[in-house]
Amino acid sequence: MTEETSTKKTKKKPKENEMSFWEHLEELRWHILRSILAVLILAIIAFLNRHIIFDMIILAPKDSEFITNRLLCKLADLISVKALCIDDLALKIINIKMSGQFMTHMYISFVAGIIVAFPYILAEIWGFIRPALLPKEKKNSGGAVFVCSLLFISGVLFSYFLIVPLTVNFLGTYHVSEFVQNTISLSSYISTVVSVTFSVGLVFELPVFIYFLTKVGIVTPTFMRKNRKYMLVIILVLSAIITPPDVFSQILVCLPLFGLYEISIKISERVYRKREIEMAG
Repeated sequence: MTEETSTKKTKKKPKENEMSFWEHLEELRWHILRSILAVLILAIIAFLNRHIIFDMIILAPKDSEFITNRLLCKLADLISVKALCIDDLALKIINIKMSGQFMTHMYISFVAGIIVAFPYILAEIWGFIRPALLPKEKKNSGGAVFVCSLLFISGVLFSYFLIVPLTVNFLGTYHVSEFVQNTISLSSYISTVVSVTFSVGLVFELPVFIYFLTKVGIVTPTFMRKNRKYMLVIILVLSAIITPPDVFSQILVCLPLFGLYEISIKISERVYRKREIEMAG
Protein backbone atom coordinates (compact mmCIF):
# COMPACT_ATOMS: atom_id res chain seq x y z
CA MET A 1 0.00 0.00 0.00
CA THR A 2 2.79 2.38 0.88
CA GLU A 3 4.58 1.70 -2.41
CA GLU A 4 1.38 2.34 -4.37
CA THR A 5 0.66 5.59 -2.55
CA SER A 6 4.25 6.78 -3.01
CA THR A 7 4.11 6.08 -6.74
CA LYS A 8 0.79 7.89 -6.94
CA LYS A 9 2.30 10.89 -5.17
CA THR A 10 5.28 10.99 -7.53
CA LYS A 11 2.95 10.82 -10.49
CA LYS A 12 0.75 13.58 -9.11
CA LYS A 13 3.61 15.97 -8.31
CA PRO A 14 4.46 16.99 -11.89
CA LYS A 15 0.76 17.55 -12.61
CA GLU A 16 0.42 19.76 -9.55
CA ASN A 17 3.40 21.85 -10.66
CA GLU A 18 2.25 22.10 -14.26
CA MET A 19 0.15 25.10 -15.28
CA SER A 20 -2.37 25.16 -18.08
CA PHE A 21 -2.23 27.71 -20.91
CA TRP A 22 -4.99 29.79 -19.29
CA GLU A 23 -3.21 29.73 -15.92
CA HIS A 24 -0.04 31.00 -17.61
CA LEU A 25 -2.11 33.69 -19.29
CA GLU A 26 -3.67 34.67 -15.96
CA GLU A 27 -0.21 34.84 -14.36
CA LEU A 28 1.07 37.02 -17.21
CA ARG A 29 -1.97 39.27 -16.88
CA TRP A 30 -1.17 40.01 -13.24
CA HIS A 31 2.49 40.76 -14.03
CA ILE A 32 1.38 43.20 -16.75
CA LEU A 33 -1.26 44.81 -14.52
CA ARG A 34 1.25 45.35 -11.70
CA SER A 35 3.73 46.88 -14.17
CA ILE A 36 1.07 49.22 -15.60
CA LEU A 37 -0.03 50.19 -12.08
CA ALA A 38 3.58 51.05 -11.12
CA VAL A 39 3.97 53.20 -14.27
CA LEU A 40 0.66 54.99 -13.61
CA ILE A 41 1.50 55.75 -9.97
CA LEU A 42 4.91 57.16 -10.91
CA ALA A 43 3.38 59.04 -13.87
CA ILE A 44 0.86 60.71 -11.51
CA ILE A 45 3.69 61.70 -9.16
CA ALA A 46 5.60 63.16 -12.14
CA PHE A 47 2.44 64.97 -13.33
CA LEU A 48 2.00 66.62 -9.93
CA ASN A 49 5.64 67.80 -9.94
CA ARG A 50 5.73 69.48 -13.35
CA HIS A 51 8.11 72.26 -12.25
CA ILE A 52 10.73 69.71 -11.25
CA ILE A 53 10.16 67.53 -14.33
CA PHE A 54 10.22 70.40 -16.86
CA ASP A 55 12.20 73.31 -15.37
CA MET A 56 14.83 71.28 -13.52
CA ILE A 57 15.12 68.20 -15.79
CA ILE A 58 13.66 68.38 -19.32
CA LEU A 59 14.45 72.02 -20.16
CA ALA A 60 17.65 72.25 -18.11
CA PRO A 61 20.10 71.02 -20.84
CA LYS A 62 19.30 74.03 -23.05
CA ASP A 63 20.53 76.41 -20.34
CA SER A 64 24.18 77.52 -20.34
CA GLU A 65 24.15 77.07 -16.53
CA PHE A 66 23.44 73.36 -16.85
CA ILE A 67 26.19 71.42 -15.04
CA THR A 68 27.46 69.68 -18.20
CA ASN A 69 27.58 72.93 -20.16
CA ARG A 70 29.58 74.64 -17.40
CA LEU A 71 32.01 71.73 -17.16
CA LEU A 72 32.45 71.65 -20.94
CA CYS A 73 33.26 75.38 -20.94
CA LYS A 74 35.92 74.83 -18.27
CA LEU A 75 37.31 71.94 -20.30
CA ALA A 76 37.25 74.07 -23.46
CA ASP A 77 39.36 76.74 -21.74
CA LEU A 78 41.74 74.11 -20.45
CA ILE A 79 42.41 72.42 -23.80
CA SER A 80 41.73 75.51 -25.99
CA VAL A 81 38.81 74.05 -27.95
CA LYS A 82 36.23 76.86 -28.11
CA ALA A 83 33.65 74.80 -30.02
CA LEU A 84 33.20 72.62 -26.93
CA CYS A 85 31.91 75.49 -24.78
CA ILE A 86 28.12 75.98 -24.61
CA ASP A 87 27.69 79.44 -23.08
CA ASP A 88 25.58 81.40 -25.58
CA LEU A 89 22.71 79.01 -26.27
CA ALA A 90 19.78 81.35 -26.99
CA LEU A 91 17.25 78.65 -27.72
CA LYS A 92 13.64 79.82 -27.89
CA ILE A 93 10.96 77.18 -27.40
CA ILE A 94 7.37 77.91 -28.35
CA ASN A 95 4.05 76.09 -28.22
CA ILE A 96 1.97 76.25 -31.41
CA LYS A 97 -1.01 74.07 -30.44
CA MET A 98 -3.90 74.90 -28.10
CA SER A 99 -3.57 71.64 -26.20
CA GLY A 100 0.17 71.32 -26.85
CA GLN A 101 1.44 72.06 -23.35
CA PHE A 102 -1.15 69.89 -21.61
CA MET A 103 -0.57 66.92 -23.95
CA THR A 104 3.19 67.33 -23.58
CA HIS A 105 2.75 67.36 -19.81
CA MET A 106 0.77 64.09 -20.01
CA TYR A 107 3.28 62.50 -22.40
CA ILE A 108 6.35 63.41 -20.34
CA SER A 109 4.68 62.21 -17.12
CA PHE A 110 4.03 58.84 -18.77
CA VAL A 111 7.61 58.60 -20.09
CA ALA A 112 8.99 59.53 -16.65
CA GLY A 113 6.81 56.79 -15.16
CA ILE A 114 8.22 54.20 -17.58
CA ILE A 115 11.86 55.23 -17.00
CA VAL A 116 11.60 55.25 -13.20
CA ALA A 117 9.54 52.03 -13.14
CA PHE A 118 11.85 50.25 -15.61
CA PRO A 119 13.67 48.16 -12.93
CA TYR A 120 10.30 47.09 -11.49
CA ILE A 121 8.97 46.20 -14.97
CA LEU A 122 12.09 44.07 -15.53
CA ALA A 123 11.52 42.38 -12.15
CA GLU A 124 7.93 41.53 -13.17
CA ILE A 125 9.09 40.13 -16.54
CA TRP A 126 11.75 38.10 -14.74
CA GLY A 127 9.18 36.89 -12.21
CA PHE A 128 7.11 35.47 -15.08
CA ILE A 129 10.08 33.84 -16.91
CA ARG A 130 12.01 32.52 -13.87
CA PRO A 131 9.74 29.52 -12.96
CA ALA A 132 10.29 28.07 -16.45
CA LEU A 133 14.08 28.00 -16.07
CA LEU A 134 16.18 25.09 -14.90
CA PRO A 135 17.90 25.37 -11.47
CA LYS A 136 21.29 25.88 -13.15
CA GLU A 137 19.89 28.62 -15.41
CA LYS A 138 18.31 30.35 -12.40
CA LYS A 139 21.64 30.28 -10.59
CA ASN A 140 23.61 31.66 -13.57
CA SER A 141 21.14 34.48 -14.25
CA GLY A 142 20.42 35.52 -10.68
CA GLY A 143 21.50 39.14 -11.09
CA ALA A 144 19.82 39.65 -14.48
CA VAL A 145 17.31 42.27 -13.28
CA PHE A 146 19.98 44.24 -11.41
CA VAL A 147 22.41 44.22 -14.36
CA CYS A 148 19.73 45.20 -16.91
CA SER A 149 18.44 47.99 -14.65
CA LEU A 150 21.96 49.28 -13.98
CA LEU A 151 22.84 49.34 -17.69
CA PHE A 152 19.59 51.11 -18.64
CA ILE A 153 19.89 53.77 -15.92
CA SER A 154 23.59 54.30 -16.79
CA GLY A 155 22.60 54.81 -20.45
CA VAL A 156 19.84 57.27 -19.54
CA LEU A 157 22.16 59.29 -17.26
CA PHE A 158 25.00 59.23 -19.80
CA SER A 159 22.66 60.43 -22.54
CA TYR A 160 21.00 63.11 -20.41
CA PHE A 161 24.19 64.62 -19.01
CA LEU A 162 26.35 64.40 -22.14
CA ILE A 163 24.59 63.56 -25.40
CA VAL A 164 21.44 65.66 -24.86
CA PRO A 165 23.28 68.97 -24.13
CA LEU A 166 25.57 68.43 -27.14
CA THR A 167 22.63 67.52 -29.39
CA VAL A 168 20.49 70.46 -28.24
CA ASN A 169 23.41 72.85 -28.70
CA PHE A 170 24.30 71.61 -32.17
CA LEU A 171 20.78 71.26 -33.61
CA GLY A 172 19.43 74.32 -31.81
CA THR A 173 22.16 76.65 -33.09
CA TYR A 174 22.70 75.16 -36.55
CA HIS A 175 21.93 77.61 -39.39
CA VAL A 176 21.71 77.05 -43.13
CA SER A 177 21.53 80.83 -43.56
CA GLU A 178 21.74 83.92 -41.35
CA PHE A 179 18.28 84.87 -42.62
CA VAL A 180 16.71 81.78 -41.00
CA GLN A 181 16.20 81.94 -37.25
CA ASN A 182 15.64 78.91 -35.03
CA THR A 183 12.43 78.97 -33.01
CA ILE A 184 11.91 75.42 -31.80
CA SER A 185 8.46 73.99 -31.11
CA LEU A 186 7.91 72.39 -27.71
CA SER A 187 6.95 69.04 -29.26
CA SER A 188 10.11 68.97 -31.40
CA TYR A 189 12.37 69.71 -28.42
CA ILE A 190 10.63 67.13 -26.22
CA SER A 191 10.71 64.39 -28.87
CA THR A 192 14.44 64.98 -29.43
CA VAL A 193 15.30 64.81 -25.72
CA VAL A 194 13.10 61.76 -25.06
CA SER A 195 14.17 59.79 -28.16
CA VAL A 196 17.89 60.40 -27.57
CA THR A 197 17.70 59.59 -23.84
CA PHE A 198 15.53 56.51 -24.17
CA SER A 199 17.34 55.08 -27.22
CA VAL A 200 20.77 55.40 -25.59
CA GLY A 201 19.36 53.72 -22.47
CA LEU A 202 18.35 50.78 -24.66
CA VAL A 203 21.71 50.80 -26.53
CA PHE A 204 23.43 50.33 -23.16
CA GLU A 205 21.61 46.98 -22.91
CA LEU A 206 23.90 45.69 -25.70
CA PRO A 207 25.90 43.34 -23.39
CA VAL A 208 22.64 41.70 -22.25
CA PHE A 209 21.42 41.23 -25.84
CA ILE A 210 24.79 39.75 -26.83
CA TYR A 211 24.65 37.40 -23.84
CA PHE A 212 21.31 35.91 -24.95
CA LEU A 213 22.18 35.91 -28.67
CA THR A 214 25.37 33.98 -27.91
CA LYS A 215 23.46 31.67 -25.58
CA VAL A 216 21.15 30.58 -28.41
CA GLY A 217 23.98 30.40 -30.96
CA ILE A 218 23.05 33.37 -33.18
CA VAL A 219 26.19 35.40 -32.39
CA THR A 220 29.76 34.21 -31.80
CA PRO A 221 32.78 36.12 -30.41
CA THR A 222 34.63 35.41 -33.67
CA PHE A 223 31.86 37.13 -35.65
CA MET A 224 31.95 40.16 -33.31
CA ARG A 225 35.75 40.49 -33.48
CA LYS A 226 35.67 40.11 -37.27
CA ASN A 227 33.12 42.93 -37.61
CA ARG A 228 34.72 45.21 -35.01
CA LYS A 229 35.93 47.68 -37.66
CA TYR A 230 32.43 48.00 -39.14
CA MET A 231 30.98 48.57 -35.69
CA LEU A 232 33.57 51.27 -35.06
CA VAL A 233 32.49 53.06 -38.25
CA ILE A 234 28.83 52.84 -37.20
CA ILE A 235 29.64 54.26 -33.74
CA LEU A 236 31.71 57.08 -35.26
CA VAL A 237 28.89 58.00 -37.65
CA LEU A 238 26.37 57.92 -34.80
CA SER A 239 28.65 60.08 -32.64
CA ALA A 240 29.14 62.56 -35.50
CA ILE A 241 25.37 62.91 -35.95
CA ILE A 242 24.50 63.60 -32.31
CA THR A 243 27.46 65.80 -31.34
CA PRO A 244 28.83 69.20 -32.45
CA PRO A 245 31.24 69.10 -35.41
CA ASP A 246 34.47 68.75 -33.46
CA VAL A 247 36.58 65.67 -32.87
CA PHE A 248 36.74 65.94 -29.08
CA SER A 249 32.95 65.83 -28.63
CA GLN A 250 32.71 62.83 -30.93
CA ILE A 251 35.35 60.99 -28.89
CA LEU A 252 33.44 61.74 -25.65
CA VAL A 253 30.42 59.90 -27.06
CA CYS A 254 32.27 57.27 -29.09
CA LEU A 255 34.46 55.83 -26.30
CA PRO A 256 31.68 54.57 -23.96
CA LEU A 257 29.73 53.06 -26.87
CA PHE A 258 32.79 51.26 -28.24
CA GLY A 259 33.69 50.21 -24.69
CA LEU A 260 30.27 48.54 -24.42
CA TYR A 261 30.96 46.65 -27.64
CA GLU A 262 34.29 45.39 -26.29
CA ILE A 263 32.61 44.29 -23.04
CA SER A 264 30.01 42.49 -25.15
CA ILE A 265 32.78 40.57 -26.95
CA LYS A 266 34.21 39.40 -23.61
CA ILE A 267 30.75 38.32 -22.45
CA SER A 268 30.18 36.51 -25.75
CA GLU A 269 33.53 34.67 -25.36
CA ARG A 270 32.63 33.49 -21.87
CA VAL A 271 29.12 32.34 -22.82
CA TYR A 272 30.34 30.68 -26.03
CA ARG A 273 33.05 28.76 -24.13
CA LYS A 274 30.51 27.45 -21.61
CA ARG A 275 28.11 26.53 -24.38
CA GLU A 276 30.82 24.55 -26.20
CA ILE A 277 31.70 22.65 -23.00
CA GLU A 278 28.03 21.81 -22.35
CA MET A 279 27.51 20.60 -25.93
CA ALA A 280 30.72 18.51 -25.78
CA GLY A 281 29.67 16.94 -22.49
